[in-house]
Amino acid sequence: MQYKSIAILYIATGKYTIFWKEFYESSEKYFLNNNQYEKNYFVFTDADSIEYENNPRIHKIYQESIAWPYITLDRFSIFQKVRHELENMDYIYFFNANMLFVQPITDEILPTTETPLVLVKHPGYFNKKRSKFTYDSNKNSLAYILPNEGLYYFMGGLNGGKKVEYLALIDELKRRIDIDKINKVMALWHDESHLNRYAIDQSNAIKILDASYGYPEGWKLPFKPKIMIRDKTKYGGHNFLRNEKSQWKTILRSLWK
Repeated sequence: MQYKSIAILYIATGKYTIFWKEFYESSEKYFLNNNQYEKNYFVFTDADSIEYENNPRIHKIYQESIAWPYITLDRFSIFQKVRHELENMDYIYFFNANMLFVQPITDEILPTTETPLVLVKHPGYFNKKRSKFTYDSNKNSLAYILPNEGLYYFMGGLNGGKKVEYLALIDELKRRIDIDKINKVMALWHDESHLNRYAIDQSNAIKILDASYGYPEGWKLPFKPKIMIRDKTKYGGHNFLRNEKSQWKTILRSLWK
């Protein structure tokens, strides 16, 4: 039987490798777990070693630890390091490091011919009006969204699609982010802001998943989680995981004034 190949993109620099083992084990247990699919993990990390790295389906790619927010803003540039390998895949998905599969995920997560890109509604805006969405309102950024645009706000921590359309997303968002950098502009929520702009541009190509695919640990939403976003405070918090001091935000923001 011919299988479909799936690329799983995973960034784990600094102390974020703490999440890798359970992410991988939960993926093997719950994510498209049948003989129709072969999952290949592309782990971008500065760690000397990671669990299961001898598995031929796990590809460890060296990635230096970049200060936040650049480690998230530049993720599309990071993905291009393995562009050639990704061209040989059928589907490509990116998952934030602290995600955990908690229920079986079957073909419902896959893109279709009509909707070749897959995005997830942000849990923070569940049942919120459009006026509450934190789209980028800076007209100088290529992530800018007009006040009358947008029906959904998508999270940046999980997205995917068919290889051709997802590689086009990677290339285009890298291009837009690079232009913003040249113009000394940073989108409000970095890659997520650019992703939401792109989702509006490509609205007819988006398969929309609900927030059960990105359910924050400890929240009380009126549905069960399928993919959990683990609480980073239980693992030392953002600064600890990034190996950064508490002043990181003030320092980095000052660079863009």
